[in-house]
Amino acid sequence: MDDKATGAVTLKRLRTRRGLSLNDLARALSETARELAHPHLPSTASVQRSVARWESNRPTMPDERYQLLLGLVYARTPAGQTALGAGSDFAEYLDALGLLGEGERRIAELRSAVVRRVTDAGGGMLAFLAPGTQAALVHALADPTHVDERVTAGLGAAVSDVDQQVGSVPFVRLQLLLSPALEACRQLLAGPVPVPLVPELRAVAVSAATLAARLTFETRDDTAARALYADATRWAAALADPWRQAGVHMSHALVTLYSQDGLDGARRLVDEAVRTARSGASVRVRARAHALQAEIAAREGLERQAQTALGLAAYDTEAHHKGDPSPSSFSLGHLRGFEGVCELYVGDPQSAHDRFARSAAALSAPREQVQRAIVRTDQALARIKLGEPRAAADLLHECVGAAASTGGRVPAIRLRRARRELRPWRREEWAVDLDDHLMDVLGS
Repeated sequence: MDDKATGAVTLKRLRTRRGLSLNDLARALSETARELAHPHLPSTASVQRSVARWESNRPTMPDERYQLLLGLVYARTPAGQTALGAGSDFAEYLDALGLLGEGERRIAELRSAVVRRVTDAGGGMLAFLAPGTQAALVHALADPTHVDERVTAGLGAAVSDVDQQVGSVPFVRLQLLLSPALEACRQLLAGPVPVPLVPELRAVAVSAATLAARLTFETRDDTAARALYADATRWAAALADPWRQAGVHMSHALVTLYSQDGLDGARRLVDEAVRTARSGASVRVRARAHALQAEIAAREGLERQAQTALGLAAYDTEAHHKGDPSPSSFSLGHLRGFEGVCELYVGDPQSAHDRFARSAAALSAPREQVQRAIVRTDQALARIKLGEPRAAADLLHECVGAAASTGGRVPAIRLRRARRELRPWRREEWAVDLDDHLMDVLGS
């Protein structure tokens, strides 16, 4: 059986497993469209024929509207609970679309759209836990000696799923989605978890607390963010591989860089990240640590030190990464952004602009939109240094939407700093337009 036939069989299995006839599913899709205030679907008989074509021996691909409607139907269990994680009907549905030939990017966009709809409706607090994991987790929380690999793997998958929605879903909603997994980790680590499973559970807790700290910072609660970073640092120190400690230090360094005057606090955290990353198993994490070290040096005007650290970051980025435990933590697109920052502060603004442009082009995935907005604001600063303030304002208009869609603090901070550099032209019509856009969307 080829992939398309397997995809069609999967769609049929999802429907029949719920006891739905072709007509039942057609009605469910029409009802979902009405709930969303979408244009009315064709007659039930017409929709039923479409469902049959998707499940036929020579299946067709549901179009984008039907993909969303099907996703929303399968995002809820027959009992009405939201379930989006591994093992859910929704996850199986996305796999079916992939088998039918849908691209990874479109599937990622669809997944984000469904998560947005779920959180719009105020649901989803345990959405990323696999159905079977929820019951096992309840049992384990009552008695931590019953923690098993299904629980730790399920919690890890839930944290990873929330992390993948950064840039697609507002930060405040991601906090709600993440909090049950983090609290579960905290409670289980305080209990008598079976010793062989402690390291795995602690690693999940590190990821959850680090992500929670970043989300909390983005939603402007610095005190809570510092406490979460302290938890993540403590748990990471008890793990055998130092690369996880480096990851916590780098995340903490970035929020420190944006929230405090001066560079001393961020530099100390970055230096500690480099130290721990050097003895860790992840080359990608080590590359990111060196790149961040280069940025701090450049902001201090230390050109030689910045170039040395950039060279180490480039070497690690180009190295063989097979088996890296954190393969997605750093990429060539990210490196180009750091190279641009260094050129901006201790090099050539034209070179900085070109590197930022290449970095922004490479950061195209939904998960990378926050980073892309940051890179674009830096590109605008380069345009100002090149004597092109109006072109800089055009770039900043693009970034306003990205900052508003996530509610993120860092893009907003970068936007305001870039806008301050445009003060000499504040009376120009295009500068007034930018101020109006910032006020309308961000309130500042």
